[in-house]
Amino acid sequence: MINSHIIKLLSPKIQTFPSGKDFIYLVGPIKLPVNLDGETRTFQWYSWLKSDQAMESGELIESLASAELAERQQSSVLVYGDFAEAQEALIRMHSICHTGDIFGSKRCDCGFQLEQSMKMIAAHGAGALFYLANHEGRGIGLFSKAMAYLLQEEGLDTVDANLQLGFTDDSRNYDDAIAVLRALRSTPVTLITNNPRKLAALQEAGLNVGGRVPLWGDRSAFNEKYLQTKVSRSGHLADADTLLPHAQA
Repeated sequence: MINSHIIKLLSPKIQTFPSGKDFIYLVGPIKLPVNLDGETRTFQWYSWLKSDQAMESGELIESLASAELAERQQSSVLVYGDFAEAQEALIRMHSICHTGDIFGSKRCDCGFQLEQSMKMIAAHGAGALFYLANHEGRGIGLFSKAMAYLLQEEGLDTVDANLQLGFTDDSRNYDDAIAVLRALRSTPVTLITNNPRKLAALQEAGLNVGGRVPLWGDRSAFNEKYLQTKVSRSGHLADADTLLPHAQA
């Protein structure tokens, strides 16, 4: 039994709202000082949990010890500045990438995009980075992504590797992130992305998206084919030299 004082302390920091037929429990904000190139920037961290059950805050807190949440990942959002009220705000919908974000893999540009988008948001003065835990490998999961990498080492590109394993090219869903965004801000946002599908997902949900900012970089011989496939097969919007061989860039 959780002490009632603990429940009283935590309950005001929990928001509950629907996402389709389910419910999202958003906890935060929590002060999170972050090292960006040797400079400390303070973000406000939120994490959210999706459930098919409607619970009061106390009931939710009581359930945590038996929920085995470590067996499944939860998503986060890092908010910077006065995100709710700022006239202009940048957002990034970032798909989790263990290999790129954590291990620093050069097979993709994900780690670069994560750090660079945080820098862009901090420099802008207001924004939010949504870190989407169920988006690994464009939604296929980490173990399946390892299988896809093996196929890529045999010559398949990222799209065909997913297709050969029985997945679609991109199975990511943004409904929960959109529900959280609506809870945190009601005015227009500018999306940091090269992916028109992300932009379309927000627009089709009725969100006011004021524009798009591209995010290319960290090109190398290791990810050249990966980046070219993003443009030629997944429809990403290229900058002037994205399709050029790395040696010519």
